[in-house]
Amino acid sequence: MNLVGKKASFPPLGLLTVASLLPAKWGKKLVDMNVDELKDEDIQWADMIFLSAMIVQKESVQEVIKRIKELGKPIVAGGPLFTTGWEEFTKDVDYLILGEAEGTLPLFLADLKKGRLKKTYTADKFPDLKKSVVPDYSLINLKKYFSLCVQYSRGCPFNCEFCDVVRLNGRVPRYKTKRQIIKELENLYHLGWRENIFFVDDNFIGNRIAVKKELLPAIIEWQKKRRSPFGFITQASINLADDQELIDLMAKAGFATVFVGIETPNPESLRECNKLQNQNRDLLASVRRIQKSGLEVQGGFIVGFDHDTPAIFKRQIEFIQKSGIVTAMVGLLGVLPKTCLYERLKKAGRLIKNASGDNTLVDLNFIPKMKKNVLLKGYRDLLDNLYSPKNYYQRVINFLREFKPQLRRQNLSRLRFYHLKALFASLWLLGIKYKGRRYYWKLFFWSLFRRPKTLPQVIGFSITGLHFRRLYYQS
Repeated sequence: MNLVGKKASFPPLGLLTVASLLPAKWGKKLVDMNVDELKDEDIQWADMIFLSAMIVQKESVQEVIKRIKELGKPIVAGGPLFTTGWEEFTKDVDYLILGEAEGTLPLFLADLKKGRLKKTYTADKFPDLKKSVVPDYSLINLKKYFSLCVQYSRGCPFNCEFCDVVRLNGRVPRYKTKRQIIKELENLYHLGWRENIFFVDDNFIGNRIAVKKELLPAIIEWQKKRRSPFGFITQASINLADDQELIDLMAKAGFATVFVGIETPNPESLRECNKLQNQNRDLLASVRRIQKSGLEVQGGFIVGFDHDTPAIFKRQIEFIQKSGIVTAMVGLLGVLPKTCLYERLKKAGRLIKNASGDNTLVDLNFIPKMKKNVLLKGYRDLLDNLYSPKNYYQRVINFLREFKPQLRRQNLSRLRFYHLKALFASLWLLGIKYKGRRYYWKLFFWSLFRRPKTLPQVIGFSITGLHFRRLYYQS
């Protein structure tokens, strides 16, 4: 982020949404601790502190709670960390708002008005997103973020054993109307935003019919009317590859990147974790089909399944290199609270400690079937191979050879200062200062002479590669 003059990838969409659910007459201040320091005067300013976090932020949350309590302010806490781990916070948090705020926060506000608050608020069903509100983006400085966020749906029709999405948001995808989404895009447009937007859905194509017939045609029409101000990023399951019409509509609407949970090329491990959508298919061919249609595939991968053997590390490397998935995020299997995997391993007595939520740590919170030292060494070797300049830059070439982007005015027309900053940072750090220079220049000149229109992507990929290498050597 520093190399492109930004503070964080994305803003806290949950807190921005909660802010809009609170009474309009309230004075509100939002402190995103990814980009700003939480000061004592911020806490003292408020009558009540609303706190939200994910599992990976647990240690920070404990420090914040201690500071707030010392200053004598009441705490209202919600979000994924508290929804799945509320038991640890009953002593220190005044009020727990569990589940999705649209369903529980109104209950809290009603009791607050009556002066008879309860400790915990839950809902017996998931809320209707058609009644959801436009997030209050006026509370943050947009310039600090690389991308802004919009949410179309919640929930996923699949139930992967290691995933907590179903626990948090259910198996039946609920979605907003196309008018709601256009209203949110209009809001960001009028705030002056002209960069990428991340559709943060658990699975953007959870309801393919609604996406194809309603949402994407509306976005295409809006983009045309507004001269394509946004490029889009999202997450989807691999069965996107089975629907060429859907892929084409996404590309036409301005989607450039899709993150796909591929997890593993090992069929036995896919069956073990109930990854139904990835089974009985040629995963490599599915990835290539999406990429050839104009969408870059980013991939999530996991090692450490019970059916993984030491051969999995080589298989993962071969698959990722052949696929041309440049942004390949490989993590050790982690056991998140209250998932199906958690219940299975708890019953088997294989849990060691609570999950940290940090997928950059070379650590385990369960007893694996593979010898632990073999698994950890194999994982380190896997990362070292994937993120080495030679293999990483070759993967960029493999991807760009297959990639057939649709021309997008949004991507071609606007040159920003941070683009130039990224270019010079890339040339200096990767072309001169750091190791792997010859592989960087090989990629640079390959792009310059063979695919000159891909040069901006090459610069972006090179900086992403530096990010991955720094994470690896810090872990």
